[in-house]
Amino acid sequence: MAVTSDAMQPQESWDKSEDAAIAQKSTELNAPESRKQPPAESQESIRARQLVILSFWIIVVFLGIPIWWWTTSIHRATLPLKEMMNWAEGKACRPTFPLEIMVEGPSLQENEILRILRATQHALDDQNESTLHHIRLRMGYDYARSNSSQGMRVHEEYSQFNVAFDGIPEVKEKALTIRLLPQTGLASARTELEPHTALLKVSYPPTLVPPASSSSFPLATFVAAQLQNLFAEEQAILAHAMSSGPVPSSSHQSATSNGQSTSTYNTSTNSSKDQRAANVRVLSSELATRLASRSTRVMKYAPTYHITISLFSSRAWPSSWDIEGAIREDLAPLLDSASVISNFTIDTQTQLFASLSPSVQQPQYDPEYGVWTLKDEDLSGFINAAEWPLSPSIGLGPTLNFVIYVPDSSTTPLVIKASQATSWLIPQWGGVVILNPPETLRAPGSRLSKEELQPVLSKFSHQLLSFLGAPQSPPSIPLQLQSLMRIRAASLLLSASSTLGSLARLTLTLSSIAIPETVSAAVEATIDQLSKTCDALRDGRFETALGHARAAEMAAERSFFEKSMVGQLYFPDEHKVAVYLPLLGPVGVPLIMSGLKELRRVLMARRLKTKTR
Repeated sequence: MAVTSDAMQPQESWDKSEDAAIAQKSTELNAPESRKQPPAESQESIRARQLVILSFWIIVVFLGIPIWWWTTSIHRATLPLKEMMNWAEGKACRPTFPLEIMVEGPSLQENEILRILRATQHALDDQNESTLHHIRLRMGYDYARSNSSQGMRVHEEYSQFNVAFDGIPEVKEKALTIRLLPQTGLASARTELEPHTALLKVSYPPTLVPPASSSSFPLATFVAAQLQNLFAEEQAILAHAMSSGPVPSSSHQSATSNGQSTSTYNTSTNSSKDQRAANVRVLSSELATRLASRSTRVMKYAPTYHITISLFSSRAWPSSWDIEGAIREDLAPLLDSASVISNFTIDTQTQLFASLSPSVQQPQYDPEYGVWTLKDEDLSGFINAAEWPLSPSIGLGPTLNFVIYVPDSSTTPLVIKASQATSWLIPQWGGVVILNPPETLRAPGSRLSKEELQPVLSKFSHQLLSFLGAPQSPPSIPLQLQSLMRIRAASLLLSASSTLGSLARLTLTLSSIAIPETVSAAVEATIDQLSKTCDALRDGRFETALGHARAAEMAAERSFFEKSMVGQLYFPDEHKVAVYLPLLGPVGVPLIMSGLKELRRVLMARRLKTKTR
């Protein structure tokens, strides 16, 4: 039994060790798998990683971002926005047009001239309803500078008379000269306006000059009424231009970024509306209708216009014309006088066997008047643009076409059916005159003489003035050109002021638009020229005012249509995001995540260190 027990003891110990090994393996299989931890990171490695991340951020912050900012930033030059809006709203300048009229009387004494001048001036002031025109009468220099004792006394009274009104200084540009001519045997006063000089002759019976004790002065009232009529259309045109000037709308006001600017706009708008309401009062319904049609006819102002005079004949005659002599005698004097407003270039052309436009009905014979007629609805399509060589782009500036059409002898005389006229205007394009040829021209080899062209060029002269914007009255070329000078100066002043307002509103609305220094310089030049224009208008130096207004308009257009500014209008912020996001995303995400991870590790290390303490 003892032997048996000792023999079984090794077997039992082996079984126990085997069971323990099996149990240990089962425990290892059932327990979760433990991960192997990496070795502890050395301080040198941690320091190197921090320096690498910090170096990337230093390069981005102190080198990358400044270069990106410098290369992509939008330069916005400083603009005087408040002053620009003041000009646009009429606060900076209230233009006035003082008209200086000389009064002379070859057969009158100095004291009589002064007495008539005083009474007429008071009558003018009573009749004037406009805030734009200021008609001031001046005595002729022969009287005001007389060396006689009576002349010296009259000169002293005359000077006191000028100061008593408004103290407007004498200027070199005289609008008109009135010559008083007393004549016996006349029943009433009458006037005669010279067509080629700025001279108004007033003939009157001596009975219209009452004694000094009388309170009424019929001659003064008559002369004042005549002067008002002479400048009525110009006054209406100026009032219409001022009333239709730029006024900022509510949308423009809402574009401002602060309440102070909005308040300024509203205040100036109210004052501008009050002034323009006063100007509108001088407009009658007839003048308003005429001004509305004028706006569709008048060409936009340009420093240079090109004139093309064309002769189109339905037959082989006339084969030549003396157009150079006719232009030299009939048209050149007008162009020379108008050169202070704009420059003009001229070319001529002829075409034989020129047919009418297919859209125009053939002329119809009117047995009542014995003429061939064109319908009014055919006048606009009278020009055969397909076959007649009329280019609108000849020359440096806008082209005005003046066409002479010679109809066939079988349809002569040819007139317009409604008015029996032989000429008409085509708005914004030119004029047409039908030249019904006499028998002497209806033969091969015939030539149009300058005498035969004279009435045609006379019509072209009136059409040219109409296209330029001159008033139809008074019927005096010098007075019409003077009125045109004042009208153009006012329109250019308003146009340049409006452009400044548009630029200011654009700058406030689009904060990302680039404003180069050239725009700032052009704006400063515009404001300077506008100030000089306004001062020259107040002083009655209208030719000088027109020159400054022309320079202001050119500078304003140059500032508004700057190429770099126009390009920025089509590059919105959404486009920038779409461009930069694909580029900055892959670069920025690793930098940001690594920085955040390192920051988190530093904070955890500090927290653990605090707990261990």
